[in-house]
Amino acid sequence: MASLTPFSHSHSHSLLKMPNVRPPPPPSFFSSFILKDFPYSKTLSLKLPRMVTRNVVVSATTAEKPRKRYPGEAKGFVEEMRFVAMKLHTKEQAKEGEKEVKQPEERPVQRWEPSVDGYLKFLVDSKLVYDTLEGIIDKAPFPSYAEFRDTGLERSEKLAKDLQWFKEQGYTIPEPSSPGVTYAEYLKELSEKDPQAFICHFYNIYFAHSAGGRMIGKKVAEKILDKKELEFYKWDGDLSQLLQNVRDKLNKVAESWTREEKNHCLEETEKSFKYSGDILRLILS
Repeated sequence: MASLTPFSHSHSHSLLKMPNVRPPPPPSFFSSFILKDFPYSKTLSLKLPRMVTRNVVVSATTAEKPRKRYPGEAKGFVEEMRFVAMKLHTKEQAKEGEKEVKQPEERPVQRWEPSVDGYLKFLVDSKLVYDTLEGIIDKAPFPSYAEFRDTGLERSEKLAKDLQWFKEQGYTIPEPSSPGVTYAEYLKELSEKDPQAFICHFYNIYFAHSAGGRMIGKKVAEKILDKKELEFYKWDGDLSQLLQNVRDKLNKVAESWTREEKNHCLEETEKSFKYSGDILRLILS
């Protein structure tokens, strides 16, 4: 029979005494997230998946936020281009204009003092730009350019007739000057490597001429050409329908662009205005 004699106090104390072992230091914040440091940690293996799941939920929630809408976007990309272009006009030029008048050609046309020589320079440089544009569209280094062949907006042949008329009146036709040459070269380079930026110039050149350009032509003709209407300001067919046809084509082409490519096109608008403004200023030279 086992003895029921109790242990002595000293003996029990020696058996119950804990070993003198220091507990391990708590893991640092950084290392607590590294599984390899604690391969047997059940706590870590349970917590980490919850953290990952929570991150995924946040990302999904962020992705579901409505995308930013751009002015005019609901009506198509041409309306976006028009909105940006209008902002670069002065208040005198367009009610949506925000630009301050700084250059002579930005003043109201009624206050212009054009000269025939200056106007001829403008027409010659304009023809070089239209020759370049229409040549690029014809060759179509990017397939989308072919959409804009034979739109009825072409101006090169019309300008050739006008320059011939001036020559018959005894005027000497000048060679293209720096503004036109510079713009034509820029368009050639752009068309071969940056279709979105090129389309921006295409749109602004043709559409600006059909609007403000016509008004300028009329006022200049009243002052120096005895109100003669040049071929440059005439179109075969209904102009409003020709413009709508090109709007539809532009919207169709832009449908395949990413949002970034569309923004890149819009950002080119200011350069288009600068180059065209340099040519327009020739009228006052």
